[in-house]
Amino acid sequence: MNNTVYLYVFDTMADWEIGYLTAELNSGRYYKKGLTPSKIVTVGIDKTPVTTMGGLTILPNIQLDECSIERSDLLILPGGDTWTETSHHPILKIAERCLREGIWVAAICGATMGLAQVGLLNSYGHTSNDLEYLKMICPTYRGEKYYKMESAVTDGKLITASGIAPLEFSTHILKALDVFSPQTLDAWYNLNKTTDSKYYYELMNSLQ
Repeated sequence: MNNTVYLYVFDTMADWEIGYLTAELNSGRYYKKGLTPSKIVTVGIDKTPVTTMGGLTILPNIQLDECSIERSDLLILPGGDTWTETSHHPILKIAERCLREGIWVAAICGATMGLAQVGLLNSYGHTSNDLEYLKMICPTYRGEKYYKMESAVTDGKLITASGIAPLEFSTHILKALDVFSPQTLDAWYNLNKTTDSKYYYELMNSLQ
C-alpha cells in the first residue's frame, strides 16, 4: 500500500528537521522492491506561501479544510518558533483525531510543545527538547511520568523527537511506514550517524 505523508508547513518551520526524511520519502531510492515513493502533501493553514526558518518559500498543496488523512497515512508536525500560538490549534485538532483513529502522527521539537498544550502527551510515552522547559512553556502539561530522556520515542501511533535528532526522528518514521527493510534502515542510519563508509556498502548490499 502506498502511503501519503501529510507535512504541515508554516512560517518559521525548521526545515532541517525534516530534510533527511522528505528526501527519502520522495525519492524512494532505498525502498523495498516493489514499493513506489511515498506521496508528500504539504498542508498549510491556508494556501498562502510560507517561509521556513531557512528562508525557503513553500506553497502548500492543500489547506487544512482539504486535509483528509486515511488510515495508512502519516502526519508530520515539524518544529518552528510559533507552536505556542493559537493559529496551530486546527492542525492539533487533526492530530488528535489521527491518534484517536489509529493514524500515525510524528512531531519534532517545537511541535511537541503544541501537542503538550492540548493534552496529547498526557497518556503517551514521548520526548521533547527538555522536560523542565516543556513544563514551563505548557503549564497544563501532565505527562511527566511518560517523558523519556531519549532522542526519539515511538509509543502507539505517536512519534516524538528532540529538535537535535532529525536523523533519529526520520528513522522512527521510516520504520513506522515499513518502507525500508530492517537491514537497509540500520545501514542508512549508521551511515548518516557515523559517516563510516563501511555502512555505505552495507546499505548498497541490503538493496540486492
